[in-house]
Amino acid sequence: MIAPIEPEALVLDTPRLSLRPWADEDEDLCVALLCDPQVMRFVGETLTEAQARAHMANARRRGAGGRLGIWCVQDRATGEKIGDGVLTPIPIETEEPDWAQLVPDTYPEAAIEVGYLLKPGAWGQGFATEICARLLRFAFEQTALAQVVACTDPDNSASQHVLRKCGLRDCGPARAYASDVAWFEMTRAEWQAQASNQ
Repeated sequence: MIAPIEPEALVLDTPRLSLRPWADEDEDLCVALLCDPQVMRFVGETLTEAQARAHMANARRRGAGGRLGIWCVQDRATGEKIGDGVLTPIPIETEEPDWAQLVPDTYPEAAIEVGYLLKPGAWGQGFATEICARLLRFAFEQTALAQVVACTDPDNSASQHVLRKCGLRDCGPARAYASDVAWFEMTRAEWQAQASNQ
């Protein structure tokens, strides 16, 4: 049995951003992200508004005592919702994560990936790096995970740069989301070594 984490410990701040667990009032952001062809270019099929709204049930799921799931990312200066950040089970030969693995009292069997989506207006400002770095810190300070993984479309050089900048190891080509991807990993020991050097 995994002890639940206090709700306030799930609100993760960075110098410019605040990450909080996904909630019902974030349906507008869900639609804005998943229905935008620019946002979804390297991620998958653009969803219809109805499909995005149906995704809300999964987006609100949390696992491992609340430690895993999706966070809404807000600009602390303006309060604007600019994107999301995730620590969720990574699928290998299916296009969707197995959301049923996100249950309160256990860790998923699948590897946990760190990821993010940003509205186009928030691109190019270093927000992705801030989100990724903060979620990695949370993962290795507040969960029992021994490793966090990530993947990108092979052509998504911008996201690959973000992952390298955050200290994830480039492991070359692999499979995830039923596609060929660029695969990245970071172990707890690697994160601790990186953190002690900063």
